[in-house]
Amino acid sequence: MAEYEIFFRESVYKDFRKIPKKDLQKILSKIQKLSLDPKPSGSEKLTGQALFRIRQGNYRIVYSIQDNQLTIWVIKVGHRKEIYR
Repeated sequence: MAEYEIFFRESVYKDFRKIPKKDLQKILSKIQKLSLDPKPSGSEKLTGQALFRIRQGNYRIVYSIQDNQLTIWVIKVGHRKEIYR
């Protein structure tokens, strides 16, 4: 299977600033693993949208997959309480 290239929406960098460093390292590791398996166990397709979500502790990573281009776009990263506002 080919490896996917990962891109971040500009707003995700702002999301990263709110996250403690130890949690951010785990989140980035989880995102990096998406390049090999864009739909890992535990990922969920969001209802009515072409987006997926994975969890890392109390944080959620929302992303889209473009299989034809082998790319993943990270759309939002945030604490579970604030991600769906």
